[in-house]
Amino acid sequence: MEALTNLFNLILYQPLFNALVVLYQYLPGGDFGIAVIVLTILIRIVFYPAMLKSIKSQKAMQELQPELKRIQEEYKNDKEKQSKAMMELYQKKGMNPFGGCLPLLIQLPILLALYRVFWKGLQSEQLSFLYSFVSSPGQIDPFFLGVIDLSQPHILLALGAGILQFFQGKMITPKNQGKAAGQMVQMMQKQMIYFFPIITVLFLWQLPSAIGLYWMTTSVFTIIQQKIAFKNQ
Repeated sequence: MEALTNLFNLILYQPLFNALVVLYQYLPGGDFGIAVIVLTILIRIVFYPAMLKSIKSQKAMQELQPELKRIQEEYKNDKEKQSKAMMELYQKKGMNPFGGCLPLLIQLPILLALYRVFWKGLQSEQLSFLYSFVSSPGQIDPFFLGVIDLSQPHILLALGAGILQFFQGKMITPKNQGKAAGQMVQMMQKQMIYFFPIITVLFLWQLPSAIGLYWMTTSVFTIIQQKIAFKNQ
């Protein structure tokens, strides 16, 4: 377990932490919140192609739900034919049912490292993770715009993240599906739109608000990315 932790620190946590400290020191104003926003944007740019593919795949799967529901009803007593018909539909549409999940799974270790950076990175003992060529700031001022202490929970950032999560989910949900989508699908869509934002607020309410700022920045970036992706479809 210790070997895995050391590997995680070496490959993911340490590079991201050093990048954050460098941004904090060299960006005008020396604002930790601005450094968090810029690092988040840089990470999202790196993963832009993978996230674009994931967004398009999720949107396509949502729009395919009425046809999948029809197949489930038609072959409800024959699971083998049901699975075959679904696979034929995926092939016809040129879709991979797991296409929206794979890019997210690839990013998961980096997201975990970022959470740790924003959660633990303000502690002075974490400066021991700095590379030899990165100068130590001595102490990191945790305030964003001189107002919000990012080392402490902040309800406004938590609420902002939840609201943005709501709009993000709303955008990807197909309109005018009506009863064709089926009760189960409609229920899952409502959970995505309403339940996830609530969980997001409750989750971030207990954590350092640097994570909430990261979450908000990610959501804004994703919403813009979704608008671009859907506009080009």
